[in-house]
Amino acid sequence: MPLPVLSAEEQRVLGSLLEKQRTVPASYPLSLNALRLACNQSSSRDPIVEYSERDVQDTVRSLKDQGLVRLVWAGAGSRVVKYHQLLDEVVDLRDDERALLTVLLLRGAQAPGELKTRTERLHPFADRAEVEACLARLASFDPPLVRELPLQRGRDPRWVHLLGPVPTGAAPDAGPEPDRESLLAEGAAARDAKVVAAYDAAAEAYAEVSLDELVDKPFDVWLLERVAAAAGGPVMDLGCGPGHIAAFLADTGVEVHGLDASPAMIEQARANYDDLDFQVGRFTQLLRPRTAAAWGAIVAWYSFVHLAASELAPTLRTVGETLRPDGRLALAVHLGEGVRHVDVLCRTPVDLDFVLHDRDQVLAAIAEAGLVADEWYVRSPVGPEADTLRLYVLARRPA
Repeated sequence: MPLPVLSAEEQRVLGSLLEKQRTVPASYPLSLNALRLACNQSSSRDPIVEYSERDVQDTVRSLKDQGLVRLVWAGAGSRVVKYHQLLDEVVDLRDDERALLTVLLLRGAQAPGELKTRTERLHPFADRAEVEACLARLASFDPPLVRELPLQRGRDPRWVHLLGPVPTGAAPDAGPEPDRESLLAEGAAARDAKVVAAYDAAAEAYAEVSLDELVDKPFDVWLLERVAAAAGGPVMDLGCGPGHIAAFLADTGVEVHGLDASPAMIEQARANYDDLDFQVGRFTQLLRPRTAAAWGAIVAWYSFVHLAASELAPTLRTVGETLRPDGRLALAVHLGEGVRHVDVLCRTPVDLDFVLHDRDQVLAAIAEAGLVADEWYVRSPVGPEADTLRLYVLARRPA
């Protein structure tokens, strides 16, 4: 049978129903108000919209006429109408196919790396290759449900659904969007292994140059002191490296712990600051502190510089969930366009990629993760070898 041709409003309503059926099954089917809020939410949506109840009602009526939505009632004798999607009765979809189609309906054209991170709550793909295989299956349907967009120089291949017109981004004469995903070409595990190997190799030299790093950075000192003063509980130095930031925070009088994926970096940190607690681990392995119910603050000083743009929001969400209500997150990243490869780090040969993030994308990822960015600053580079702008953000977990 031919595929439905959905308007932008119909795509948003149907995608919202598909998403909420999986993520909040206890509240599904959705009432009119719940469906309106789902359509208008500011996270996991592109573009952001502001539909009225009348807009949603008119759209639901159109979807009902196409056999894609059913009206149900909350209970016997109830007058509260709720809405249930019927797309998966019209098209036979596996769970992974359904997850990809849902996110494509809600967020438009996306690369496989973006789709992997954005479908985590709907279906856990093991790696990017699984996403690409699933997209290929969807493209092989008769008629096909998705298609790959023509490749643009400087960016990963992107895919769109075929259930209606989808904006595909900038006009052709606007130039390519900077690529911040290519370091995931071989998968996140391969990227992580490269990062750990590079920092293991450079750990001793890195520790030497970091000992007095904050001496010439009064802005960093000012911001870190504010974080320590507002922590109200133990502080985690995430991606602590050789421990110099943790040591500075400890000197302010707060309880500090450090976590880093590089065993050699942790060895340096323990050797230099043997009175502090440093552990080997990854961001996704961050647990709540042993001495409190949650972290009072988390400092991520250039810890996210090896993450693709699409990984920021899910990583921030995982990290933010370990903060106490009103707990602080302080992060610093490099700004710029694309991915920069380096062959030498602290006089040590390495094979390492740095992501030069976009300010607006970072702030959007913080909001998508459920955190509130209270302050942000863009600063000029400091030091003779520094050549990128730096973004500093103070965010918090809402109380």
